Formats: sequence, C-alpha cells, structure tokens
Amino acid sequence: MSDTNQLIRYSIITEKNPREIVLLRGNGCKWRRCRFCDYHLDFNLNSQLNYQLNAQVLKKVTGQFQQLEVINSGSFSDLDTDTMKLIKDICVQKHIKYLYFECHWMDRHHILPLKEKLKTSGISLQIKGGVETFDKEYRETVFCKGIDTDRPQELAKYYDQVCLLFGITGQTQNSMENDLKTGLKYFNRVCVNLMTENSTAIKPDKQVLSIFMDTIYPKYSENPKVEILLNNTDFGVGGKNE
Repeated sequence: MSDTNQLIRYSIITEKNPREIVLLRGNGCKWRRCRFCDYHLDFNLNSQLNYQLNAQVLKKVTGQFQQLEVINSGSFSDLDTDTMKLIKDICVQKHIKYLYFECHWMDRHHILPLKEKLKTSGISLQIKGGVETFDKEYRETVFCKGIDTDRPQELAKYYDQVCLLFGITGQTQNSMENDLKTGLKYFNRVCVNLMTENSTAIKPDKQVLSIFMDTIYPKYSENPKVEILLNNTDFGVGGKNE
C-alpha cells in the first residue's frame, strides 16, 4: 500500500448489516508481523496530521443507519486521543447506537474499559478481531498472527465478530468450513476475506480460491451473519481515488 493520502476513506455498506464505514489513519500497527498483510503501511507518526485527515473523513458521517464502522491499520488504540474523542462526539451527535472497531489480540486489554466508557453515552461498542483461522498451528506458522490461544471461547471474551482469511495454500474445504462454523457458533458475525495479491510473500492460491467459490460461497453468500469480501476493497474503502 502506497500514497495512502489518496485512499478512499468513507463509504456506505447497504447489504446485510447496513452501516457507514471509515478508514482512518493512526500511528501504525504495533504487531506488524502478519505475513500476508501490507495494510500497516497506512500510518503516520504525526498525530496532528492524522487528526486533520481523520476529521475530514469523519465529517462525512451522517448517522443514517445508526451504525458506524471505524477501521485503521492496526487497533483502535493506535488512533490519537483527539480522533477517539471526535468519534465518540459524532456518535452522540448523530445518534449512532453501534460503533465497530478492530483490535489486535495484543491490544485486547483496551477493549473492556472502552466498552464501559462508551456505554455511559448509549453507544454499544462491537469489536472485530482478525483471527484469520481457528487452527492455531496454521495461524501462527503461516500467518504469524500473534494469538496465543486455541480456544474460541477465550477469543469470544473480547471479540464480538471475527475476520477470516481464505484462499491460501494449505487450506482445504474442510478447514474453511470448520472456520466458518466455529465463527458462527461463538461470534455474532463473521467477515470472510479472500486473499488478494499484495506486496507480501503470501500469495493467493487459485485452487483454494476455486474450492471456496465452488463449494462454500454458495452455502454462505446469503447468510445475513456472514460478509464475504471477494476483494479487499469490497466495503468501498481502501482503494485509490481516481
């Protein structure tokens, strides 16, 4: 990911779970070891510049669905204090009831305090976690996610929703099916991302992608609790402005 100032940072999602979504910029993912991800390149260590950018993006939020999803290249705790305050203020002003944030496992201790804080303002915080797969050995040897538990019950103490990553060598129909079934059993919603070409060493496996599209996609494409991103910009953010 490069020229991140030119990225599309606001969009509206109208299917399944209608909401507004913004791609904000923070001081960067602190993990930075996921072998499939170059998303962390969208960062700036200057909190003032980040706030200026984020404030311009957040101006577009209308509150029309009473739901707002905020993503950035890391955890919500990597956003500056002024941006966090502005997000809360906008939720109150626009009567947004549900706020979605992402959080890496290493930052999970920030989740419950923020949930309690926002609850006093009538905002329900929903946390998405990039688990990618519930197979711990595969997750840590191939993806290098930095999640030290193999128990979905433990993950569910912090995450309301999970993101899964499919389409990589070594995954099978059974492994992908099991991941989806586990995600739906323990979490409110599941977001499936299909691996797309980027600057990392991990590449999409066309055969695995074909298995997913032929055998799994038809079963889950209409499930209201499963969102499937065939491309990583399908939510409308992250692509470049023309």
